[in-house]
Amino acid sequence: MVSIRAGHVSITGNYRENNEDSFVVDKSQRYFIVADGMGGQNAGEKASALAVELIPRQLEQLLSFSEAEKDAVVSAIDKSVEHANSEIMALSEVDPSVRNMGTTVVFLVRSAHKFYVGGVGDSRVYQLRGDKLTQLTKDHSLTQALLEAGTINEEEAKTHRYRNVLYRYLGTKDGASGTDALELNPASGDRYFLCSDGVTDGIDDAKIKNLLATSGDPQHIAQSLVDAALQGGSRDNITGIVVIVD
Repeated sequence: MVSIRAGHVSITGNYRENNEDSFVVDKSQRYFIVADGMGGQNAGEKASALAVELIPRQLEQLLSFSEAEKDAVVSAIDKSVEHANSEIMALSEVDPSVRNMGTTVVFLVRSAHKFYVGGVGDSRVYQLRGDKLTQLTKDHSLTQALLEAGTINEEEAKTHRYRNVLYRYLGTKDGASGTDALELNPASGDRYFLCSDGVTDGIDDAKIKNLLATSGDPQHIAQSLVDAALQGGSRDNITGIVVIVD
């Protein structure tokens, strides 16, 4: 089995009254999940908490974590996320206090000797391999859709008014249409970073790359990334999980 170490930090930040981000780091290091909730009052908090509770429960029922067949692993992940999505939608319909709640979700799941990475919404997973930083997930935001359509350019996308408007997240019908999970072969020295958009609201990819490479301690790196996002002016809750492959 691949040997890994992980660190995690989640803070409310300077501009929010409560932390609507949730995360889970499995004690057995089989999965890592970050969810960023949305909705008035405590609705976002409830949605993200449901995601990090329900997805692991389903994963543990559907997956042995020694399964090497990609289709079987991806199917188990998608079914787990789909289950969380339907539960969030159902609760939203019966409880007026959490009506229209939703959440993003990103994950890193280990099965056999592979990693599976994906998500729904605009939380992200990055990989630092050697000197190359890669964003492994795709933002399901209107801005990203406009960028892909060629309507706006990279520079305009950074400050575009729709950059935080999502067309896919858990809590909507589209939330169940797959997680686009990538199968990866982890390599010694790889660093993975799962984060809510509170991180990318405060620092850019160049800064993320720089800080991911600074230390051998995943907890120290996670803290430095969250601190940098806060100092960079992030106006959101800020959550990050760092996974280092030994």
